[in-house]
Parts: sequence; C-alpha cells; structure tokens
Amino acid sequence: MSSQFGNCGSLEQHGFARNKMWSIDYDPPPLKNDDDKEKVSVDLLLKPSEDDLKCWPHCYEFRLRVSLAMNGVLTMISRVRNINGKPFSFSFAYHTYLSVSDISEVRIEGLETLDYLDNLCQRKRFTEQGDAVTFESEVDRIYLGSPNVIAVLDHEKKRTFLIKKKGLPDVVVWNPWEKKSKSITDLGDEEYKQMLCVDGAVVERPITLKPGEEWTGRLDISSIPSTHFI
Repeated sequence: MSSQFGNCGSLEQHGFARNKMWSIDYDPPPLKNDDDKEKVSVDLLLKPSEDDLKCWPHCYEFRLRVSLAMNGVLTMISRVRNINGKPFSFSFAYHTYLSVSDISEVRIEGLETLDYLDNLCQRKRFTEQGDAVTFESEVDRIYLGSPNVIAVLDHEKKRTFLIKKKGLPDVVVWNPWEKKSKSITDLGDEEYKQMLCVDGAVVERPITLKPGEEWTGRLDISSIPSTHFI
C-alpha cells in the first residue's frame, strides 16, 4: 500500500506508508456500513513520527482494516483523517498482486473504452481499444474513471477474480514482463508469468482533506469459478 502512486509526487517511490511500522488498534472506532459478521479482522494504525514530519509535514491518522470473510472475500478499508491545521493532498494505491496461471492466458474485463495514462510512454493518454485487456508484453497503465467492479479472468485455472472498489476511481494494471523482471531483485526471472497487479487507486486527481476531514477507500477481492470464457 502506498501514500503516493509511483513517482507522482515529491516523496520516495510509491510514498512512505508501505515502509513504516504500523501498530494494531485493539479498540478501533466504529466503521459505518461494515458488516463484521462471519469476518476475521485486524485494524492497523499509522501516525507520523517526528522524522516523518520532516519529509512530509502533515499530521494524519491512517487506519486500515483488513478482513477475511468465511466465503473467502478479502476486504481492505482505508481511512485517512487530517488532524493537521491546514489542508493536505495525497494519492493512494493498494498495490494488490494477483497469482495467475499464465499471464498470456489472462484477460481483464471492465476497462474497455476507458482512457489510460501509459507509464511506458511518458504518461501519454490513450483510449483502450480492445474488448478486454490482454498481455503480450510489458504493461504499465493507469486506467481513469473506472467502474467499481473489475473482473480478471484466468483461463487456465478457470477462475475469475472479482475486484470491487469504492472511493478509488482509477485502476493501475502492471506486469513487468521478461526484461524488466530480471532487474527486480525480489521477483524471479520467470515469475512475471504468474503475477499481475490490478490495483484500485487514486492517481489522476489526488485527494485533498481539510482539517478534520476523513477519506475512506475500500477494496474487496474474491475468487469465483469461471463459467464461461469469450
């Protein structure tokens, strides 16, 4: 999870939230419209340290609830509250990585006809022309104004990941492919074939919070058997 997508701001790559030590909140405040029945949850809390304030001088409270339901649905709910005396802005991404059988056999439905920013072309804006997103080479795109339900179909495993999101208008799609994967230290040379990042995010229009305001983003990921493939 990042507090800044990629190098979109002045912070380190992907922001700082992903590299910090979080604490467990054993008595979290209530969360509206969250059904806790048949779920196992943990609430994590991140607040800035004195050193953090030197690189990003804003006071905030970042709460993350991670829940796993009996039916296997993984839910992540993030709440960022401004406890600063002035407004601040931030971008956000969950960095959800999916395990797939073979990237060449995977397709994403729900992003067709959308505009996207291509990170491989200096973030130039294009429009998706296919009836689904498929993979034959490296892909690093930010799809804008996306629907709240995206489907990732894995033909070989006859499985579909359903990604439902709220408060996250953009979707990042990334696979490093063969050449770049060899330069990533924590990714095996051939492991790009079994991974795919489909990431609920806020990139194009960063979130601005006034003092006392709170933003909420939610992502639900489920895996269901695929009944048909196009």
